[in-house]
Amino acid sequence: MSTVYRAEEEGERLDIFLARRTGLSRSQVQKLVSGGYVETGQRGARPSLRLRRGEGVKVTVPPPTPSTLLPEAIPLKIVYEDGEIVVVDKPAGLCVHPAPGHLSGTLVNALLFLYPELSLMASPRPGIVHRLDLDTSGLIMIARHESARLFLSGELKARRVDKRYLVLVRGRVVPEEGVIDAPMGRNPGNRKKMAVVPGGREARTRYRVLRRLEGFSLVEAAPETGRTHQIRVHFSHLGHPVVGDRLYGVKSPLFERQFLHACCLRFRHPRDGRWLEFTSPLPPDLEEGLRALTDSCDVLARR
Repeated sequence: MSTVYRAEEEGERLDIFLARRTGLSRSQVQKLVSGGYVETGQRGARPSLRLRRGEGVKVTVPPPTPSTLLPEAIPLKIVYEDGEIVVVDKPAGLCVHPAPGHLSGTLVNALLFLYPELSLMASPRPGIVHRLDLDTSGLIMIARHESARLFLSGELKARRVDKRYLVLVRGRVVPEEGVIDAPMGRNPGNRKKMAVVPGGREARTRYRVLRRLEGFSLVEAAPETGRTHQIRVHFSHLGHPVVGDRLYGVKSPLFERQFLHACCLRFRHPRDGRWLEFTSPLPPDLEEGLRALTDSCDVLARR
């Protein structure tokens, strides 16, 4: 399957242009170019080729190689599915893809059982377009074939995917609406953690306070970028760590995991461009903990 992109600017490098439009890394784009999967209006496509404004760039998805991942019959809550995409309401505790310590029993293994065609995708994480942390619940979109994955990855990179999260943080967040604009990178003191660091990669999170409780704020957060642990790091950096977050905050007696839930997902369909929007209510563990916290705050208020 082929896709044609149009260059908007005069003189932009071919590899930079395709990386921006497809969501692939520059090294992946360069492999496509060197493999003969990219055509332009000029002779001899190469990564450093300077494009002309309005020039068409044709990208052909290469033949996939079968995945070695094993399908597993793991129950999933499917919110939406068609021939192009799947939207899953992921439970907390389910790892999105195999990783050290989680080599099986992941969302990818479950998807391969339900959608065997994913095994033909040329990716170690077939179908995965974006991720949710292990202990984060909520909505995640899946591509059922490579051209859909390229489209959705490009939409993410162009910031045309709206992802919103319900987050309970410690303290009184002020102002009630704002943008956390703080670059992120690996924590120099602990490489397993992320942190706000000078010279890090751009990271922006919009937020608005939905409700205030004694010593807590319930917030809707919308990350404009997709850095690892972005919401957790940004609010911890402000002095308002996510409740129950043991990595960037402290554990909570009311919540066994971090209070972070992907509640809304809005994006364009890869086939016809129509907008789709999905919502997910708080799962029972977070709902019950929030109710208990609210009741305790009400008792304190009456004293």
